[in-house]
Amino acid sequence: MIVRHLKDILNTERDVRTTTWASRRLLLRGDRMGFSMHETTIYAGTQTHIWYQHHAEAVYCVAGSGEVELIPSGQVFRIEPGTLYALNLNDRHWLRADPGADLRLVCTFNPALVGDEVHDADGVYPAAPAEA
Repeated sequence: MIVRHLKDILNTERDVRTTTWASRRLLLRGDRMGFSMHETTIYAGTQTHIWYQHHAEAVYCVAGSGEVELIPSGQVFRIEPGTLYALNLNDRHWLRADPGADLRLVCTFNPALVGDEVHDADGVYPAAPAEA
């Protein structure tokens, strides 16, 4: 059984941060669950360009508010506590947190992330390396 506490992940290698977000990686590929799970904070008033070419992601909002804008259609979806969205078509998008409060999300990825991934210039996480 795996039991983890967010407070024990903070400021470790599982606490991955950029200028627009922090991703606390609760479960990773090495945990052998078949998916990864993250507690992610999108900083208030920021936007992040994302395009998961190699992963499917499901996201559940627990605090804050913001929006997802699909590229290239421009279709916008409001995000607030209790909202789930799933990027089941490797949807290219902008994720924005409203000003005033961080957007807090619980995210799952398939295939599972290794742990140190950050978005490249196109918003992509690299494909997972082959398992040994």
